[in-house]
Amino acid sequence: MRPSSVGGNSAAAVIARTLKARGVDRVFGLCGGHIMPIWMRLDAEGIGIVDVRDERAAVYMAHAYGELSGKPGVALVTAGPGVTNAMTGIANAHVARAPVLVLSGVAPQPQFDRGALQDLDHVRMLREVTRYARSVRQAAHVPRSLDEAFAAAAGESGGEPGPVFLDFPTDVLRAEVPGVLQMDEHVRPHVRREIPPDPAAIEQAAALLRQARRPLVIGGRGARGARGELEAFLETSGAVFLDTGECKGLLPEDHPAIVSAMRGTAMAEADVVVTLGRKLDFQLGYGSPAVFPAARWLRIADTATELRDNRRGEGEIFASPRLALRTLTAAGPSLAASIDQEWRDRLRAGHAERSAKLSRSTAAADDGSDGYMHPNRLIAEVQRAIGDDAVVVADGGDFLAFARVGIRCSTYLDPGALGCIGVGTSFGIGAALAAPGRTVAVLTGDGSFGFNAMEIDTAARHGVPVLVVVANNGAWQIEVHDQTMTHGQVVGTRLQRADHAAMARAFNAHGERVERAADLPMALERALAALKEGRPALLDVLVSGDAMSSDAKTGLAWVPDLQPLAAWDVAERRWRAGDAPSES
Repeated sequence: MRPSSVGGNSAAAVIARTLKARGVDRVFGLCGGHIMPIWMRLDAEGIGIVDVRDERAAVYMAHAYGELSGKPGVALVTAGPGVTNAMTGIANAHVARAPVLVLSGVAPQPQFDRGALQDLDHVRMLREVTRYARSVRQAAHVPRSLDEAFAAAAGESGGEPGPVFLDFPTDVLRAEVPGVLQMDEHVRPHVRREIPPDPAAIEQAAALLRQARRPLVIGGRGARGARGELEAFLETSGAVFLDTGECKGLLPEDHPAIVSAMRGTAMAEADVVVTLGRKLDFQLGYGSPAVFPAARWLRIADTATELRDNRRGEGEIFASPRLALRTLTAAGPSLAASIDQEWRDRLRAGHAERSAKLSRSTAAADDGSDGYMHPNRLIAEVQRAIGDDAVVVADGGDFLAFARVGIRCSTYLDPGALGCIGVGTSFGIGAALAAPGRTVAVLTGDGSFGFNAMEIDTAARHGVPVLVVVANNGAWQIEVHDQTMTHGQVVGTRLQRADHAAMARAFNAHGERVERAADLPMALERALAALKEGRPALLDVLVSGDAMSSDAKTGLAWVPDLQPLAAWDVAERRWRAGDAPSES
């Protein structure tokens, strides 16, 4: 099919022009017959197409690209299996509240419900994991539907931001959109409106903060884009700060308010907890009194789902967090009138001591009994090589726990609350395209890497300079309790230590296998040199199968923010039964 075979006023052409007008410069996708008209018109408009090896990866890349670039993240997938493959990425964006536009096609309308190729009702499947899902069956409806989809993705429709989905029958894509309906109002970019705080809510919140002796701020999605306002608020209020995966790296590790290494103590002892666009999900123990026994709550968010989930606040500010923080800070030094300075100093000293100890132990971690390096040693060497200002994508089960605790960076992405392991390489590609000139490092376990390993080919073909470091311990373990056994024996499977570097070289990426810690610094140096040449690099690092993260030891491999509070579920059961909450 040639671009000229799809007219300049066709629905496909209007879609492409609208995307370009909205600032879209790249679309991530995998080609198929049902979307060829859009594909051709994107090319005609000069919009880059990053063709991937699996549709999940297209959505992951669009997710990361949009988060880092501030531009719309767009994925284009074909009908049927293209959409079903993409569903995991869409669900991940749904839980992460990431604005991603996913476009697809369907069979021509005369073939509906007749057994056409790849004939599925995509919209019915996707309604539960999107903010907006629609099948556009009239060319005249294309401009308005795109405008509504963009608004819903950005949260302009009154809800939280997140993924949206549109599909188009192929005959509609070739049909003309009447010129009178191609209006600028549906095409021009719209900046998401900021929500000013209500003065009465601000006064109530300020009164709560003036009484606080041990205030704690927990950052979430709402803290992004508010760094300056957050720093000013922390200084004025005297509060301490905990980041989460949604805003890790926003403040440097040595910031005077950060107490991340004292997470458990801070949450257990805080008397006022301020959340910034952060849900109280499982990662924060649902805000349970078993975890936050002394806390009153101040919730700040621009969406209701981040304002009232699980715990209501004595103060609730429905506003853009940036504006709310700025207005609260203007209340002045009186916010810190009751601060328990000894508590704050104790947390800060504990954080500094534990952070220094972690840094020393990470760098000096001994090899395991199998002769391979400890994952902490790997992370320490990567940290030395990439510095503190890199973009880091952490992926995996147990290895994610090592990386989350041990790595320092200014921008951070991981599988998030859905626990969607396998995002690493795809997130890394999207991030590297969104942040040219910055070092982007993917730290992934070997099992997680396998989910989207073929995207190394995508990175190589498109010249994406991303560093992928695979912690290869061959220990992807699936526990199955065989109930036919007398004692319910655990039966597991173990991966071989596959040579991922050889695969990378086969795709013309830089690839090295590293078996000894002593060889890692030079291997990293060569890998970073390859990135400067515009090539992706993969280091397949053999690590010890003996090592277990603290999350794994406590059975909390997917509870990254509760690692110091391994017994919180037991504590909550005791609390519900009327016992005193645990101090652990």
